[in-house]
Amino acid sequence: QVQLVESGGGLVQAGGSLRLSCVASGRTFSAFDMGWFRQAPGKEREFVAVVRWSGGRSVYADSVRGRFTISRDDVKNTVYLQMNNLEPEDTAVYSCAARHSIGFTLATSGSIYDYWGQGTQVTVSS
Repeated sequence: QVQLVESGGGLVQAGGSLRLSCVASGRTFSAFDMGWFRQAPGKEREFVAVVRWSGGRSVYADSVRGRFTISRDDVKNTVYLQMNNLEPEDTAVYSCAARHSIGFTLATSGSIYDYWGQGTQVTVSS
């Protein structure tokens, strides 16, 4: 079974940067979509970004496009989320998720992802 472990969260001032990591193990990931989601207190889970392991094609939420970058390292089986120019509105628990790639369209709905990490807290102060 796929296991995902996130790290890299913390407390940062507005305008600062953080890089989240998601280490995947248990099987190969060449045919997977790897997504980042976040959930703030009292709010629904929100899609952030997704990358297709094979080829590296990616999709971003409008709220983070231009500030966040998703990438993957094939050797380390790790997905990264580089977050720049952070805002207080970015405060949330960030989770990594995985699913088999199907068709051309990348998955942006959390309900169709099969595997999830435990999450890492990101707090952005004013």
